[in-house]
Amino acid sequence: MNAMVNTFSSALASTLRMWRGTKAERFYSSRPKQPLQLYEFEGCPYCRFVRETLTELDLDADIFPCPKGGTRFRPQAVKIGGKEQFPLLIDPNTNTTLLESGDIAAYLHQQYGNGKEPLAVKLMRDPVSSSLATAVRQIRGVKVRASKAVEWNIDAPIELFSFESSPYSRKVRELLCELEIPYRLRNTGKVLWRELGPPMVRSTLFSELPVLGPKRQELQARGGMLQLPYLFDPNTGASMYESELICDYLLKTYAA
Repeated sequence: MNAMVNTFSSALASTLRMWRGTKAERFYSSRPKQPLQLYEFEGCPYCRFVRETLTELDLDADIFPCPKGGTRFRPQAVKIGGKEQFPLLIDPNTNTTLLESGDIAAYLHQQYGNGKEPLAVKLMRDPVSSSLATAVRQIRGVKVRASKAVEWNIDAPIELFSFESSPYSRKVRELLCELEIPYRLRNTGKVLWRELGPPMVRSTLFSELPVLGPKRQELQARGGMLQLPYLFDPNTGASMYESELICDYLLKTYAA
């Protein structure tokens, strides 16, 4: 019952945001050669805007979780940004460091999108609905939990295939944030309208639908099926689907 309520409230959070961060662009300009770096925490309404943009532009990012009370990356972010404000984006490809979600979203569209952030997307940068989405998740993805430190390895990071509005992926991202576990977010947004909805719909109605998008093709090749979330942990060699299994694994492996 708790898992059902948890999933329902996560789906409600996505509904309040009108499911932004679901569909990825098929056509984009340049791709960053080095991973983007994002200091943020999952429950932050303004960080959500940036994560939605990353999904929609099909961009990956190295996530350094900064939950309230966190001591691993939050002080580092304050030192870099000059103040305790999130999100904080670093783009090593252009030596750019940005605060303010609006500035970050505009930069990402300019640098890696079609040049200009669409008006409809700007209008969806609504702090009220984003704050409500945070409220229905209560304190998930906001406050730190005691955990074992995970050393960051840029060449072999923990990877999470996810897209922002996925109710199941959100549960994993929240826990990674609370445990202050850095990871590489592999944004795997849906490419075609026929992919929208639960996997059961795709497999039933569009069983012959080709898998489009490099990330989705990679996910199917690595894991054997097109389902999210998918976690790979090089520290233990573990790889798995299913949010409940992933969360259970993270708690057993990294919670103090």
